[in-house]
Amino acid sequence: MLKAAFIFVAEGADVKKDRSVVTTPAVELTTVGVVDYAEAVAVSRELVEDGVQAIELCGGFGHVGTAKIVEAVGDKAVVGVVRFDKHPGLGNQSGDSMYL
Repeated sequence: MLKAAFIFVAEGADVKKDRSVVTTPAVELTTVGVVDYAEAVAVSRELVEDGVQAIELCGGFGHVGTAKIVEAVGDKAVVGVVRFDKHPGLGNQSGDSMYL
C-alpha cells in the first residue's frame, strides 16, 4: 500500500487537529494543515519517519517552500506540488512572500 500525504498551509491551522487519514485498498492518504513553512518541515520529517513515501504540497507553497520540504525529506519521499503563483486562499500571495 502506498502511504502518501498532502500538506496545506492555512492561517490558524492546528497541526494536531487539522489532520485526517483516508484509507483505500491502494493508498493511505494523510492530510495535514500547517501555519507556515517551519511547521511543514517538521510535519514532513514526521510523516516520512512514519513511512510516507510521497508528499504533495498545496498551491500555497512557493518555490522556496517546496525546496525546504524536498531538503527536509531527502530521498525518503518524493515531493510534488500543486502550483499557483498567487494562491486565492492566501490573499493572492505565494507562501514565499508570507513565510520567509
